[in-house]
Amino acid sequence: MKDTCDVTKVNEEALEAVKEQMPDLSRLAKFLKALADETRLKITFALTIEKRLCVCDVAAIIGMSTATASHHLRYLKEHGLAKSTRVGKLVYYSLADDHVHQIVMIAYEHSKE
Repeated sequence: MKDTCDVTKVNEEALEAVKEQMPDLSRLAKFLKALADETRLKITFALTIEKRLCVCDVAAIIGMSTATASHHLRYLKEHGLAKSTRVGKLVYYSLADDHVHQIVMIAYEHSKE
């Protein structure tokens, strides 16, 4: 069975309905791209287990330098997946909100199917 149509026939009604309802998905694409990197995904998954981790903890978890961990954490923060809090000389990171937690967990459950 081929995965393409044998003829070209556009459903104009469906086309217009989709075009009218299609939002700008650029922010969603950036959000998903941030999660598409395995290291950043490990970090976000770690933050679903432990709600708050310092940069040193994250570096140990991912097996990389604190500079690399900090780079990935900053990327996650810039793309709305994580937030940070300074406590004295330490900077702790957590997930930005429960939506990020849910997305990571749903994606993980789906990947096991």
